[in-house]
Amino acid sequence: MNISRNAIGLIELSSISVGYAVTDAMLKTADVELLLSRSTCPGKFICLVWGDVAAVRASVEAGIQMGQGYLVNDLVIPNLHEQIYPALTATNVIDKTDALGVVETFDIVSTILAADASAKAADITLCEIRIAMAIGGKAFYTMTGSVAAIEAAVEAGLESLREKGLVVHSVVIPRPRPELFREFI
Repeated sequence: MNISRNAIGLIELSSISVGYAVTDAMLKTADVELLLSRSTCPGKFICLVWGDVAAVRASVEAGIQMGQGYLVNDLVIPNLHEQIYPALTATNVIDKTDALGVVETFDIVSTILAADASAKAADITLCEIRIAMAIGGKAFYTMTGSVAAIEAAVEAGLESLREKGLVVHSVVIPRPRPELFREFI
């Protein structure tokens, strides 16, 4: 499969069984790669696809149509920052740790949108994007960099969600103990 990987699309649903049907429809509609399809807490389902912008948009639109009545949220991010996929799969290489930033949201879509905004706004390294498993349906992302860069990145992430009201909390830790990074390095 020859896919230009410059966009992701995600559908978040309130029904697990509908989630399987939505995933199937999304994959049959366009030439996208399935990154993630699974149940999440609390009894929701997500489908995350990767591909070129037009294919991802078509796939997500098909998922929205199939998921009517069960749709929690959806997203398409064109020109995805290169660190998002490795952070989602916990494969980002962290060469150096510095200040730590954490942004926590009430839903998966908000976390991915904010992480993309953060990565595009400042010279930081995304450590991890953790989505909805064993954390009550919430999600969060962590990043490291200089204090100024982390502050700018956190602000950019929060600004991207300002009108949605889905932020739980954020924190910037200037000189974290190294043990805090063991979780995701």
